[in-house]
Amino acid sequence: MTMKDMKYKLIVDGVTELFLKRGINVVTIKDVASSLGLGEATIYRYFTKKENLVTEIAIKLEEEIFNSYFRIDENLNGYETIHKFYLSFLEVFINRKEFYRFISEFDNFVMNKDCNLGEYEKKLALFYEVFIDGFNKGINDDSIKRIEDINAFYLTTTHALMGLCKKLASDDILLQDERINKVNEIKMLIDIIMNSIKK
Repeated sequence: MTMKDMKYKLIVDGVTELFLKRGINVVTIKDVASSLGLGEATIYRYFTKKENLVTEIAIKLEEEIFNSYFRIDENLNGYETIHKFYLSFLEVFINRKEFYRFISEFDNFVMNKDCNLGEYEKKLALFYEVFIDGFNKGINDDSIKRIEDINAFYLTTTHALMGLCKKLASDDILLQDERINKVNEIKMLIDIIMNSIKK
């Protein structure tokens, strides 16, 4: 790793918590520089613009979440593997709720910005690989039903689960939001998904 790469990583690692706690839209490059004891010009030298830094933080977080929660036990059958995959979303909600808040902000942030999301999408592809391996295993061991369009199933279910987790990770807006057990709501969605593929 070059000195430049080390400095780049140092900046990303050093300000991830700042963005998680305060939010993407609130934190400025000036805040980043100040928190690291660096000049703003140094930050811009490495990242050119805030969008590049935020994208690098998103990549770092996706990698951390994948490595910490989405590793699958090879001894599970296909159905159990898919169930563990979806339950990982719940584990992240319980242990790293701030991740969902960040991703919710990130989704909105990149919509109106010129961001290169190629590396970010590569990280997302890792989740798909775990899912598709589990699904194929389930077809082979006859523990799950065949799905006509597995890609659409994956996107629909993960978007629904991510959307729910992002909403529930944000502050309560309505009274009904306060009355519901958020963990049970996520479990219920996972049960609905799993029942749709159970043989």
